[in-house]
This record gives sequence, structure tokens and C-alpha cells, in this order.
Amino acid sequence: MKKHGKKNALLTATLISGAMMAGTTMAGHHEMDGAQVWADDQSVAAGTVTAKKVNAGKNGWLVIHRTGEDMKPGPVVGHAPLKKGKNMDVAAILTEEVKPGDMLMLMVHGEDGGMKTGTFEYTLGAKEDGPVRKDGKLVMTTITAK
Repeated sequence: MKKHGKKNALLTATLISGAMMAGTTMAGHHEMDGAQVWADDQSVAAGTVTAKKVNAGKNGWLVIHRTGEDMKPGPVVGHAPLKKGKNMDVAAILTEEVKPGDMLMLMVHGEDGGMKTGTFEYTLGAKEDGPVRKDGKLVMTTITAK
């Protein structure tokens, strides 16, 4: 019984130490490190595009860009507000016609640099309410409209 007690104590100490190290490591990361977008190909017949889940490091926007085979963000065709943290079933109303087969890029943008908080002010290439990057890459996913 004593052997099991020592093994359990050692295992518990190891787990606690590992958890503390993970917490220390996470605390040093930039707050956008957890940013991510999840979405599937979907119908746009109702005039909206929905991301199943979006993680945002701070308040911002889910922005719908047109894209193509080159996978570069094109014009904005919709947006929806995001709160810091986990956002579920985020629906963006499309501001332009999107046809079945069109490729769309769902991207996380910040709420920084604009003139008014709570107003989406980004235009392609601008810095106001611009794209969020994680490890130098845009935080986004692409889908095909059905």
C-alpha cells in the first residue's frame, strides 16, 4: 500500500507541476493566439453566412471576403460583430449577391484603429478594423457557397 501511495503522490505532483508550467507558458502568449474560425460549405439562399464557432482574443468582427483559387482576400461581402472569447453560430448578413459555387473567406478582424467603436470601418487594404494575424498568418477559413 505504501508503494502505491508514493506513486500516486509522485503522479499528482507531476500533473500539478505540468499544469503550472502550461499556465505559465500560456500567460506569455499574445491574446490572439487562440483566435480561430470554424465553418462548413453552406447555402447562401437566405442571404447569410454562418460560422459554427469563432474564437476571438478580443472584441472584433467576423468578416466575409470573396476569394478565389489564389486564396487571397477580396472585397468584403458581409460582417458580424464578435465578442472576446468563444462565439457560437455567428451569422453575417451578406451585403452583395453571392452565388452557389462562389468561394468565401471567413476572417477575424479587430476593432482597432477606427473612428467609432462598434462600427465596422474596414475597406480592403485599410488598417481600421483590420485582419487579425496568428503567427503571421490571417485567422480565417474558406468555404464554398451552395
